[in-house]
Amino acid sequence: MITQTSCTIFQQNLLNGNENFTTGTYKIALYNALANLGQQTTAYTSTNEVVGTGYTAGGKVLTISTPPTQNTQYNVTYVSFNNAVWNPASFTARGALVYNATTGAACFVLNFGSDKTCTSSFTVQFPTANYSSAILTIGTTTSSINYSSSD
Repeated sequence: MITQTSCTIFQQNLLNGNENFTTGTYKIALYNALANLGQQTTAYTSTNEVVGTGYTAGGKVLTISTPPTQNTQYNVTYVSFNNAVWNPASFTARGALVYNATTGAACFVLNFGSDKTCTSSFTVQFPTANYSSAILTIGTTTSSINYSSSD
């Protein structure tokens, strides 16, 4: 089962100062429906990771599009990434894990809602980077993930 959530180890790592969204390197790995990912996930795993054309185990390096940005009006700090694109691509994915590429520590899990099959390209589209919808917010709002696939 893939449960969309932040991972407990990520919350602990944030409070311990072990994550850096200004200079750190993060990756996104894709998983099939058999994956067991959720709050308890502590690190990247290759178990039930996607296999297919255009996909390499370990996933893709994410580019930080918006480093930690504070919105004082709403008491929120947020971070975002550029969309992750696999092209060419031919595989089926049900969810993803964003993790620290240096330590392997899990950050958060994304559930696409259903199996997504592509035959030419696959894009994980991150939401708009602002105080109310960025992929990662700390404060009083929630965030979301969007998926799109171009075939």
